Amino acid sequence: MTYSALSHLECSRAGTRYDADAVQGVSDLGAPLLARYDLERAGRTLTREALAGRPADLWRYHEVLPVRDPDRVVTLGEGMTPLLPLRRYGAAIGVPGLLMKDEGLIPTGSFKARGAAVGVSRAAELGVTGVAMPTNGNAGAAWAAYAARAGMAALIAMPVDAPPITRAECLATGAELYLVDGLIGDAGKLIHAAVPERPGYQEVSTLREPYRLEGKKTMGYELVEQLGWAVPDVILYPTGGGVGLIGIYKALREMQELGWIGERLPRLVAVQAQGCAPIVAAFEAGESVSVPWPHAATVAFGITVPKALGDFLVLEAVRATGGTAVAVSDDALLAEQRRLAAHEGTFVCPETAACAAAARQLRAGGGIAAGERVVLLNTGAGLKYPETVDVRVPTLAVDGRIP
Repeated sequence: MTYSALSHLECSRAGTRYDADAVQGVSDLGAPLLARYDLERAGRTLTREALAGRPADLWRYHEVLPVRDPDRVVTLGEGMTPLLPLRRYGAAIGVPGLLMKDEGLIPTGSFKARGAAVGVSRAAELGVTGVAMPTNGNAGAAWAAYAARAGMAALIAMPVDAPPITRAECLATGAELYLVDGLIGDAGKLIHAAVPERPGYQEVSTLREPYRLEGKKTMGYELVEQLGWAVPDVILYPTGGGVGLIGIYKALREMQELGWIGERLPRLVAVQAQGCAPIVAAFEAGESVSVPWPHAATVAFGITVPKALGDFLVLEAVRATGGTAVAVSDDALLAEQRRLAAHEGTFVCPETAACAAAARQLRAGGGIAAGERVVLLNTGAGLKYPETVDVRVPTLAVDGRIP
């Protein structure tokens, strides 16, 4: 029985093949490497019928994941997050078919656990003893947790303004953590310089190793399975590094090859904040790559990425599906965060609130039709961002009364 049908790695720019059974970073052109599978072989055991009897986690799709030995899988139970109808909120913004895939319930409280589970598992299988990465918070927390689970070391650098909770997560799981008085790119320079001095470590920055993407793509597989092997009309995704959006597009293309879905794909929407919107600017200008965003700043800290290594892959996915790229203000996304929680009881992260604001904006402008089935990706729990809610309320005397 084939556990993984992994065939090779491929340069995302030139198509050059690379050995999948060696530790790899980026291609010789400095481009991300993409994992490729023998999908004909995978399809012999990976069938829609076979999935019905498999555990409800992301490893149910193991033929199209890179870990060859099932005993090397490092897991905390990640995957198969709920797909929730948002009927009241959807009706309020004119999209009654609105759904949300809630990644806030996954281990470490964000979708980053998917990439960490697969990335750490494959790194450990290939003999890596330590992982090193810059992060805006959640990715570092996830990789630190899974590294601990695997018995590996973790070196993490994050901006000093990253959510404090994510610092605590890294330290609680034994990571070596440093704060940087700058942005994620500044943290990345420090990590890049440190890794060569640490034998056995691998730099696992966004798209600088091939397998984080493979974990993220399972959101696409799950979504289609949860919809009864149908695709929605629109998927809105909060876009910083864009790995999840690239991964969902990759999953959709693989499912087409497997014969699970037809030619029609959902329109992919890259959502950014106005304070850091390089993908939106490139999309609107008709460019294939983005320009570094100056003075990037937004309350949606997870998407504060001034220049993504995979920007050209994000733009390709958006355009290939007839999608778009949208920027929203911090005021708008914070307002939608409160409205979504008040309507549905779902306290989402500010990055997802940006998607809610974008859905409202697109519906008002005709970019989403009233009858369409639209999916928001909630990439993290709002509980990790307590500073986004003003909690000043009246304090009453013990012998007082509620007015």
